[in-house]
Amino acid sequence: MALPGAVFANSMGETVLNTGNGIAVPRHRMYEDDYIKKAADSAIFTAKNNGASYTDFRLSNFRSQNVSTREQVIQSIRDNENFGFAVRVIIDGTWGFAASSTFSEEEVVRITKIACEIARSNKKIQRNKVELAPVPVYNETWTTPIKKNAFEVSIDDKVNFLFNINDKAKSLGADFCSSFIWAVNEWKYFASSEGSYIKQDLHRLWSAFDITVVDKETGNFESRDSFTAPIGKGYEYVEEYDYMKDIEEAVEHTKMKQKAPSVTEGKRDIILDSNHLWLTIHESCGHPTELDRALGYEANYAGTSFMTTDKLNKLQYGSNVINIKGDRTQKDGLATRGFDDDGVKTTEWDLIKNGKFVGYQTTREMARFIGEKESNGCAYADSWDHFPIQRMPNVSLQPGDKKLSLADLIADTEDAIYIKGSGSWSIDMQRYNFQFTGQEFWEVKNGKITGMLKDVAYQGNTVDLWNSCDAVCDASEYKLGGSFFCGKGEPGQVSPVSHGASPARFRNVKILNTSKEAGN
Repeated sequence: MALPGAVFANSMGETVLNTGNGIAVPRHRMYEDDYIKKAADSAIFTAKNNGASYTDFRLSNFRSQNVSTREQVIQSIRDNENFGFAVRVIIDGTWGFAASSTFSEEEVVRITKIACEIARSNKKIQRNKVELAPVPVYNETWTTPIKKNAFEVSIDDKVNFLFNINDKAKSLGADFCSSFIWAVNEWKYFASSEGSYIKQDLHRLWSAFDITVVDKETGNFESRDSFTAPIGKGYEYVEEYDYMKDIEEAVEHTKMKQKAPSVTEGKRDIILDSNHLWLTIHESCGHPTELDRALGYEANYAGTSFMTTDKLNKLQYGSNVINIKGDRTQKDGLATRGFDDDGVKTTEWDLIKNGKFVGYQTTREMARFIGEKESNGCAYADSWDHFPIQRMPNVSLQPGDKKLSLADLIADTEDAIYIKGSGSWSIDMQRYNFQFTGQEFWEVKNGKITGMLKDVAYQGNTVDLWNSCDAVCDASEYKLGGSFFCGKGEPGQVSPVSHGASPARFRNVKILNTSKEAGN
């Protein structure tokens, strides 16, 4: 056992500080700000002496805690911490990058020299010189505005909370219930040769459950996840969300789904709830507007994009009620922060305006490719040892500007399927042709919900779907959904991202029967 005050390696081989009371102090707190700044300045000074025209230094501490249960069994408790730094340099228009998990001024100097050597080596294969869009100088601190730090809540309290959820589900008739709480704290210090010194303390949380109900006569089963959303908040989200109401509805609706009739294929109107629509936005709006995909620089995980630069300010991507923004400042958003990993102050901007495609997601390096004078702040690295790449901001469908509740929208609909919850998805490598399912499917007839359906999927292409949207509910119905782990890049990186929406109606969409498609 490590002595109090001693530095030791945890079970993951990561270095933390033992305080003697069972709580590990994040590694970055072991260093004074003055020492970190001195190390950053050493990197900048060393790089300049080695011919660099630009340098940035990024020190980060990434902590992740996950508590998972099933019924009254703890399945896992993981508390990981990852600490290190990286240096980027530009020499003769070419990037160099190096990183280390050992932080000292001497190590920073050594790693900086390696980054410079790599830049000079890379020059031999560099096709176009790196040119960065200008950015103002910042000396600021930004923190996620949380009310309660999840890492200051005991494991016992978290386990008891999850056990109560599982007990409630079982008491209502669920055969199985799994639940978890996942908290992340991402601390970053950024300094550049342009004069910026930026410190950020980012928090996000995800808590969810999954219930399963088994038909004892047939052995068939149905499941439903909670309608919680991963979010850029502290532990207060766990205390504010009505989990018990969600569980009651989840068990009741899962029992109904077992007895629901299978959907008939054909063209139908659909109403997509916010807790479903976020994933459709992510796949058919978020990924296609990533500039590196549109230019063919990125094809990993999600492919490239049909939204090539010749379509900018020309393509009628959706109907005139469709307004989609990229936003790194959105309240409670997973991708919300004060600055990106290029040192750019975050902002919001239009991607789709009145249905027209008008904007991309960019970084300082990529902005010039489309003639933009400024980056919109989309550089992100998920670890100290990864190079920042263009990552998705919060991409959200804006609410309709006319008063329209979900109840109003349903009352105004003659024949449709109302879809709730995110299910499986499939979309091609150009982000164009797709197929989506959900978790709950409700039939709407003559302005009323008349019952539940099952085996529903909808299919189409991105442009046709968004042009078929004729109504978006107002801001009173607006909610965030999102993903903790959007994958991209090689080597692979993950990024948190939120997508806000109000429920929306789409006309004459192709409906598939998933059971028949599977040959059942």
